[in-house]
Parts: sequence; structure tokens; C-alpha cells
Amino acid sequence: MKIVETIEEVREQVKEWKKQGLSIGLVPTMGYLHEGHRSLMEAARKNNDKVVVSIFVNPMQFGPTEDLAEYPRDLDHDAALCEGVGVDLIFHPEPEEMYMDDFCSFVDMTGLTEGLCGKTRPIHFRGVCTVVTKLFNIVTPDNAYFGQKDGQQLAVIRRMVRDLNMDIEIVGCPIIREEDGLAKSSRNTYLSGEERKAALILSKTIALGEELAKTEKDAAKVVAAMKENIETEPMAKIDYVEAVDALSMEPVETLDGDCMIAMAVYIGKTRLIDNTLIHN
Repeated sequence: MKIVETIEEVREQVKEWKKQGLSIGLVPTMGYLHEGHRSLMEAARKNNDKVVVSIFVNPMQFGPTEDLAEYPRDLDHDAALCEGVGVDLIFHPEPEEMYMDDFCSFVDMTGLTEGLCGKTRPIHFRGVCTVVTKLFNIVTPDNAYFGQKDGQQLAVIRRMVRDLNMDIEIVGCPIIREEDGLAKSSRNTYLSGEERKAALILSKTIALGEELAKTEKDAAKVVAAMKENIETEPMAKIDYVEAVDALSMEPVETLDGDCMIAMAVYIGKTRLIDNTLIHN
């Protein structure tokens, strides 16, 4: 396994692989890898000849009051996990490699990015779309792998690829959870012991929503019950709980077709997200 820091090194390796007719899978990450990331890498390993993992904490998707400086980093741990899965190449650039001093070109989107996380993180998805487009241009993968935990991000990237005619297959992979149900996240490390217990209210509320949706099709009633459940946890502060169309991210009144019920909840100072797909 190689670890490279420059765009030129990635392109040289990819050109060599493509000359051999090999397929390439890309797993974009911000590092501090966990079992959720491992599942993406395993899916990529299964379906591609070569696997590239990018490890880059993208400053463009962090707001001025967000946790860019504190975001956890551990390249040695990440490299060991990648090597164990059989990753062929880690791309680990510095911000200066990805963004020149006079960088002024962005990839942005309307509609899908305005609700849910986009309400309180208005620059976030412009940063995501821009860096993912750059990674696609640098690595030129056949397939790229993203987790369903970031459900809005997955929908945004799928739409971007469709709208901009990118010749890449986007593969969504299921949410990976701890044994007690908490969705795996690099930000879980911010939680104190007490907060970690309190954070279980997210997965418990997701399970409640799934159960209610089996018989109740009124989205507002399901969402109201979920909010009420979250409010039973004193350490939890709701950012949002919403039911949306799984493709367009538009709010829905009725849980018909493919929908997503998504939430963002603060446990202490840590903002956690979770969601579930509803198929009716």
C-alpha cells in the first residue's frame, strides 16, 4: 500500500493502472476511520481491481464556528485499517495541495442543499461538492463509495454526478452502528461517558420512527412523536427532525414511496446525525 501526498503522484499511479485495464474504486474520507469507513472500503475492495482512499479534512466544508481544528486525526491508525482491508493507495494531501492561495472555483447546488443540515451549515455542501469533484477529477474512479449515515450528502453527490454527467457510479452503503445502536461517527469521540449514554436517544428514536411508519403514513405525526421522544433526554437538543423525499430532499407530508426521516441532535456540544429510509 502506498501513501502519497501530491496530486501528481495519484495521477501517475492511476494512469499506470488504467493502462492495465484495471477498475478503480474511491472511498473519500476525512480520516479517523472506523467500522463505517471499513464497510465502504470492503465494498470497494470486493468490486474493483484497485482501491483508493482519500484522507483529507476539508476546510472548505467547515463554518467559522465549527470544529475544523479539533476534528480528530490519526494517520497511523487510518493506514493500518486501510492496509488490513487491502487498500492500494491512500491520498493524504495538505490543504495547500488541494487549494491554491488564489483558489476561487466552486461546485454548488440549490434545492437539495437548502434543507436539513444545509439550514444550519449553509456553506457545508458547497465545500463537499467542490472537494468531491476535485477528488473525482484527480482519481478518475469507476466507482465511489459513500455511507447512508450522511444521507443528505449521498443524495447531493448522486444528483451532482447526474447533473454534471460525471462518468462515475455512486454506491451508497448502509449505516454501521455500535452494538448498542449508536451510528458510527468520528465525532463520537467528542462525547463524555455520560454524553455517550445520552446519545443513544438518536438510534432509539430512529427505531421508534421506523416502527411508527409501518402503520402511520402522516409524516407530521411520525416526526412529532420522534421529537417528543428525543425531548425525554435532558442532554439532547434538537437541530432538526424531518421527513423528506429520499431523492429530492424535499419535505413530504405522506410517507409514500421512498422517504428518509433524518435528524441532527446536539448532545452537549457535539452535533450528531442519524436517519432511516422508509419504503412504502
